[in-house]
Amino acid sequence: MRVDILTLFTDYFKTPFNSSILKRAVNKKLLEIGLTDIRDFAADKHGTVDDKPFGGGSGMIMKVDVLVPALEQVLKSGEGQKAHKILLSPKGAIFNQKKAKSLAKKDWLILICGHYEGVDGRFVDNFIDEEISIGDYILTGGEPAALVLIDTVARLIPKVLGDKESLKFETFTRVKSGDRIQTILEYPQYTRPAKFRSLLVPKVLLSGDHKKIEKWRIKEALKETRKKRPDLFKT
Repeated sequence: MRVDILTLFTDYFKTPFNSSILKRAVNKKLLEIGLTDIRDFAADKHGTVDDKPFGGGSGMIMKVDVLVPALEQVLKSGEGQKAHKILLSPKGAIFNQKKAKSLAKKDWLILICGHYEGVDGRFVDNFIDEEISIGDYILTGGEPAALVLIDTVARLIPKVLGDKESLKFETFTRVKSGDRIQTILEYPQYTRPAKFRSLLVPKVLLSGDHKKIEKWRIKEALKETRKKRPDLFKT
């Protein structure tokens, strides 16, 4: 997968892609990251990328005549390849595991990091495919949201994670519960020692009976979901 990031702060992304799973994905050429500095496309010598909103109001708006040339330059490098263009914005649809799985099927993502008070509406309406938000709160810019999206999507790319089984049953997995398919949280996990002070690992996990273990895990996962995320039972 190719991911291009349009940002005013390219330095923000230097460390994350040199660490952990993302570094492994890049080194294996399973993930290709491109960084584009939006300020390089400013029309004046001052590198102006924002201006006051028409009609008045507080804050500054990122300029359409800077954003579009930056985006078009990246698109040209794809030599006709289809890119899915995403603006990271608090006004976007909430990002979740279902959306991550959908995006993981794309060959090329372009992430535009919003900043300041917002982005010129003409850019939003005419040059992107969707707006995505990582939650109902305001960040200083789209950069942290872009990292969340990339990390979540990258681990779903085949061969990025060493153990395919780790993706089969984790938080936000969908399982059959009664007569419906239910999104649930992951079951509790335990490791050695089997006894710590007076605290014991559930006996079923030490039994070696895989059918009983699977049944226990689903039961506990449903219990975890009802306790911690009852809202998931409404979806």
